Amino acid sequence: MSTTAALEIAVTSPAGAIVARDGGADRVELCVGLELGGLTPSQALVEATHETGIPAHALVRSRPGGFVYDDGDIELMVREVRSVLRSGAAGVVVGALRPDHNLDEDALRRFVDAARSVSTTAEVTLHRAIDHAVDPVSAAATLDALGFTRVLTSGAAPTAVAGADTITRMVEAAGPVQVMAGAGVTPADVPALVATGAAAVHLSAKRAAPGSAHEGVPMGGADDGSAHFETDLDVVRAARAALDAR
Repeated sequence: MSTTAALEIAVTSPAGAIVARDGGADRVELCVGLELGGLTPSQALVEATHETGIPAHALVRSRPGGFVYDDGDIELMVREVRSVLRSGAAGVVVGALRPDHNLDEDALRRFVDAARSVSTTAEVTLHRAIDHAVDPVSAAATLDALGFTRVLTSGAAPTAVAGADTITRMVEAAGPVQVMAGAGVTPADVPALVATGAAAVHLSAKRAAPGSAHEGVPMGGADDGSAHFETDLDVVRAARAALDAR
């Protein structure tokens, strides 16, 4: 008997978590700076999201940019792993690469060990750093030994649908580690992604928040005055319906 794939929604606020919960999501990935690919949320944000009742997996990424980190970056993220779990996160989402773009197994072990030192049941997800690895399929085969629960991937493609064939191979290679398909996902993509054997589908279900754009003096080099995002209930519900129809 087949099992319905889980639905994970990327959110940046307790309000987004409530929308995801009410739309039928199984869990959320919590971060800030979604337009930068996501960064570590604050302690208060994790605490407030935990209070919504939906399991929240906190992204731990100390800065934007690539996934090759120095000792200072790694030490900070080890601390952040412990902090977000102590603040109520059900799991963490982490990743790191070596300069040769293979997985940085030493750093990943430190992240996993830090998580399990706080909670033996903490779930640990490898984020889309794997899509920047030399060989994502071979990398997926190492994750069980490293202690990971799941991996989020687009199959090393710009969108998960475009990487569906590679995701299928990653599912076969990952063994007991869950593979979660994500990147550019819409509800219409769900059937193709479920067909890969993925255990979960991940999407941001975002829309521009009305009236949130600003004009005038830029607030930083990447500030173009654009609106910030909020979670769209209709998109979450449509994704849930697409999964339940499988």
